[in-house]
Amino acid sequence: MPDHHLLAAACEAILAVAGEPVSEATLLKTLGGEVTQEDLAAALEHIRQRHEHPGSGLRLEKVAGGYRLATRPEVGEVVRAFLGIRAQSRLSQAALETLAIIAYRQPVTLPEINFLRGVNSSGVVRTLLERKLIRVAGRKQVVGTPLLYRTTKELLVLLGLQSLDELPTLEELGEAEGSVAP
Repeated sequence: MPDHHLLAAACEAILAVAGEPVSEATLLKTLGGEVTQEDLAAALEHIRQRHEHPGSGLRLEKVAGGYRLATRPEVGEVVRAFLGIRAQSRLSQAALETLAIIAYRQPVTLPEINFLRGVNSSGVVRTLLERKLIRVAGRKQVVGTPLLYRTTKELLVLLGLQSLDELPTLEELGEAEGSVAP
């Protein structure tokens, strides 16, 4: 059985340099055959606990089918300033609407998106493609064979979700919207 402190340190180092979420399978493969699933789970829990206290600038997140070390929201502004990054541009209302349509109805075509939004959404779809929040997922076998769009792993990472199953249902969204006082 491996040294648990060394195993946790190795996992933490891998997550620190990865730049994207790392799956358990990749961690197990990288760490070698003698590390069990239970060993890995214990190491990840050790990392999570180490960064849980308010004095830590990092936290362990499980997103998009993997783990990553991420900065805590409270220190995000300082980190962006250090890196010389302006606050990330937010998505427009049109982009959010389009992204929601794609997330809930995927795979979906541009004509379907246009119909649901009531406006031409080609510019918004192009922006979402450039930001890698959606991807082309083939062509629909109808007249004109329009492109089909799906959301990407990058969207899950951005939202901090494991899968789209964690999104609220349309019914839950309707209830939440109805509970807001005018």
